[in-house]
Amino acid sequence: MIRTDTTLIIGAGANREIEMPDGPDLLSKIAGGFEFERLDSEVKSRDLVNFSILFQRVGDQLDLTYDELVAGAMAIRDATLVSTSIDAILEQYGHDRAVLAAGKLAIVYYTLQAESKSTMAIEPRGAGELPLRGTDNWLFQLGQLIVKGVPRAKAEECFEKLSIVCFNYDRAIEHYLPWVVQRAFGMTYDEACELVAGRLRIVHPYGVAGRLSWQGDEEHGANWGDTDLDNIVALSKRIYTASQRSASRQFQSYLRAEMSRGRRLGFLGFGFDPMNVAMLFDELEHENPDMLISLVDISATQQKAILRLIYRLTGIEDEDRITLENMKAFELLRDYGRFLES
Repeated sequence: MIRTDTTLIIGAGANREIEMPDGPDLLSKIAGGFEFERLDSEVKSRDLVNFSILFQRVGDQLDLTYDELVAGAMAIRDATLVSTSIDAILEQYGHDRAVLAAGKLAIVYYTLQAESKSTMAIEPRGAGELPLRGTDNWLFQLGQLIVKGVPRAKAEECFEKLSIVCFNYDRAIEHYLPWVVQRAFGMTYDEACELVAGRLRIVHPYGVAGRLSWQGDEEHGANWGDTDLDNIVALSKRIYTASQRSASRQFQSYLRAEMSRGRRLGFLGFGFDPMNVAMLFDELEHENPDMLISLVDISATQQKAILRLIYRLTGIEDEDRITLENMKAFELLRDYGRFLES
C-alpha cells in the first residue's frame, strides 16, 4: 500500500512496456493513414480507405466538408516532417478547425486500434490471470503497490494516497486496475469497478479515447479495443490541445490539485517535453518533494539537462531528493517499491 501522498506522471515511454504506441509511433501511424495522395491508386492502406469513408460520414457532424477534412489531414502529414508528436502539431494548428478535427479523429481511431491489437485482453484469458500477462510491466508493479497488505475491510483506502497524471490517450490504467482489485480482495468484477470508479484519481491532460462502460458515460464511452464506433465524433471532442486545457480554469485547478498533493513525484517514461512540462509545474504545495524518474537509453548529457530543468522549475535545493534512473518504468516501481510503500 502506498502510505505517503504520491503523484505518478505517466508518459508515452511507459507505453512501450505494454505494447501500446508511444508518441513517435502514434504520429507515424497517423502520417501513414493520411496518405490521401494514394487514394486513387492501387497502392493504398486499409486505414486510408477507412479515413476516407469516415470523413465522408462525419463531415456534417463537425460542420466541415470532406475536402476540408482531407486538407486538414494532409496538413498534419506535412507537419510530421518537423514534429515528433501529434500533440505538438495540434497545438501548432490550433487556429485550423479541420486540422484539429482530423487529428483528433485519428488519435481516437489509432488508440482504440492499438488497444484491440495489444497483448492486454478485454478480460483475463484464464483463471488466476490478469488481462495483461506477466510481471515485467509497470501496470502489474503499480497494482501490486496499491493493494499490497491492505485488508479487505479497508480496500477503499488503497487509492487514498495516490494520484495519477497520464499523458497517454489509452485507457490501460483504468482497464487493468479493476482486475487487480478483484483478484486482491476476492470481490466481484462489478464491485471492483465500483471501487476504482469512486477512488482512483486520474487526470489525462490531453484527454482520453473514450470512457469505459463502468465509468458511466455512454455518449463518450467505448469498450476496451472497440473499433466499431458510431460515436467517434463525440469521442474525438474529448481530445484536447495544450491551449484548450490552459484556457480551462476547472481543468487547471484539477491538475494543480493532483500535482500539489504529492509529497513524492514519480515520472514513468515521461520525456520532459517542454510543452508537457509547462502543464505540470505551475506551483507545488510541498517544498522539496522526493522525485523518482525512470527513462530508458538516456545519455549523460540529457540527464544533466533534465536535472537542471527540474531544479529551475521546482526550486528543489537538495540534490538527494531527486533520483533519475536509466531503467524501465516497471524496474523503478519494483526496485523502489519499499520506498514507495513507506
